[in-house]
Amino acid sequence: MDKLLRGELICKALEAREHAYVPYSHYAVGAALLSADGQVIQGCNIENASYGATNCAERTAVFQAVAQGMRKFRAIAISGGMEGRQPEDYAYPCGICRQVLQEFAEENFKVIVAKNVEDFQEYDLKELLPLGFGGGSIR
Repeated sequence: MDKLLRGELICKALEAREHAYVPYSHYAVGAALLSADGQVIQGCNIENASYGATNCAERTAVFQAVAQGMRKFRAIAISGGMEGRQPEDYAYPCGICRQVLQEFAEENFKVIVAKNVEDFQEYDLKELLPLGFGGGSIR
């Protein structure tokens, strides 16, 4: 992935963290999803007192994009850490988010987990979800 584009996605993920609603865990996550046509859609985690109703940043971004008519995506940047502090570790997507990403990911979809624009790791979604279950599995 182009260095400039990767940096933009990471900055947008860090920016999205600021909107996280995390009154219980205080663990704020932001995501920046890159659509196939180059649009960037942000998402943040949104907690709920009924923990099962909590939504991750990655799914917030995907659901927002799908609601706007987008269906194919090239990459996502994710950044997470304790609210009010810079990320100290990488925030990997949970299993449910990996599955949702696979549903809409283009071939070679990239997952970038970042502490900041200089400190990140980049993966193909296939590395994080080997032998994943997708639409082709049920056709």
